[in-house]
Amino acid sequence: MKQTILVTGASSGIGLLIANKLHQSGHTVIGTSRNPEKHNSLPFPLLELDISSDSSIESFTKRLFGKIDKLDVLINNAGYLVTGLAEETPIDLGREQFETNFWGTVKFTNQLLPHFRKQKQGKIITVGSFLGLIGLPNVAYYSASKHSLEGYFKVLRFELSSFNIKVSMVEPMAFKTNIGTSAVASKVRIEDYDLFRKQTAAFSQEAFANSPSPEPVVDTVVKIIDEKNPKFNFPVGKGSSMILTLQHYAYNTFENSILKQIRKSN
Repeated sequence: MKQTILVTGASSGIGLLIANKLHQSGHTVIGTSRNPEKHNSLPFPLLELDISSDSSIESFTKRLFGKIDKLDVLINNAGYLVTGLAEETPIDLGREQFETNFWGTVKFTNQLLPHFRKQKQGKIITVGSFLGLIGLPNVAYYSASKHSLEGYFKVLRFELSSFNIKVSMVEPMAFKTNIGTSAVASKVRIEDYDLFRKQTAAFSQEAFANSPSPEPVVDTVVKIIDEKNPKFNFPVGKGSSMILTLQHYAYNTFENSILKQIRKSN
């Protein structure tokens, strides 16, 4: 069944791949971007949206429903990465991370909930991260923002069930996208962390360099759209099941394994 689907952050990365795949499958796709005029060659329309701006979110609904009559699926994908050791990351930078990744996603979803409730059907799919399920060094605020999304949408899934609105989270492992190259890094340096910071940076660079292309994430989103009653959690990527099991049931083993890998990176 062909559906009308909104994809936030659809001008690059995983969002672009998802939007292209859905467009090629015959769905009506609307994407969003902070600067849609820079992406005129895309085969689907882009509407301007900055999810960190309340005024942009509030004006978006009128512009969206000026183009479409019905929305079947919302895919929350917009967001970015702040890197830096926890103590070295200024609170203001961490707050900006939450304003986009968590509060922006929540506010935007809430803006569309009256539409979904009125039609008594729909799907809300949020692209989170495996870092919303586990913790790793150098991404404290990114991980915290993704953990927060997990908690919020778990609750929302319960609350929207009587309206036939399905809520799911996609939790990718590390995949080759532009999230690392476009990350905002803390500039604060505390001398005590110099060695650990160097090792962590080498570990992260190696992980990104060896990560696969993100087609499995796209396939997972398509699967959720096609399922009548999708579950909530969709971890995606090699090793995701093992890592989650270690995190929840053998945390000391997981922690020691990660630290060993980091200390070997230099």
